[in-house]
Amino acid sequence: MTEPTLRERALRLLARREYARGELARKLAEHAESAEEIDAVLEDLVSRQLLSDARYAEMRMHARSARYGNARIAQELRAVGVGDELVDSALAGAENELARAREVWLRKYGSVGVSSEASGRARQMNFLLRRGFSGETIRRVLRGDHEDD
Repeated sequence: MTEPTLRERALRLLARREYARGELARKLAEHAESAEEIDAVLEDLVSRQLLSDARYAEMRMHARSARYGNARIAQELRAVGVGDELVDSALAGAENELARAREVWLRKYGSVGVSSEASGRARQMNFLLRRGFSGETIRRVLRGDHEDD
């Protein structure tokens, strides 16, 4: 049985899910003879609209926005090589971060409510910080500020 070509490997990966260009390049690197070979395959896929960083950013934003804040999602997108302009565009199309943070907080702490103790309040703040929500958004959630900007 012959080894699949680099293009076939790329198409198999893309058939399963969207990939960012940098992420797909890393996956293909161990099977390629040169970086130029990878670039040629990726350029062909981009020209045929089978590979798109913009589409990947939108998909990732949609998949992660119910659980994470803008800072965490932006970091994840940049880590796989999505450009700042595409990251900003994906974040601009996202649902309001305050509403998302409130939903995440309610799922975790809704039955308990905002802690009156400093340690409990800090625990709730740290939870939302680890999820990538901004400090201002966290303060508004814990204050009970339900007014959207």
